Amino acid sequence: MRELVEYLVKQFVDEENFEILILEDGNSVEFKVLVDKDYIAKVIGKSGKTSRAIRSLVRAASMNSDKNYSVYIQER
Repeated sequence: MRELVEYLVKQFVDEENFEILILEDGNSVEFKVLVDKDYIAKVIGKSGKTSRAIRSLVRAASMNSDKNYSVYIQER
């Protein structure tokens, strides 16, 4: 699932401008995407549409998984 999140974020910003932290607790996994200040708007998108789309894709990809995945986008 990390590869999917990384691939989606790479479509908007270069690899050196973000990092992904994984927090795992039981059956829930949180991906914290830390994006540089200058590029955070590209990842969030207008009215949050891009970030909502990333979350929807991750949720759809994890439907058959026994874990719950969530994505948080924060400024680094």
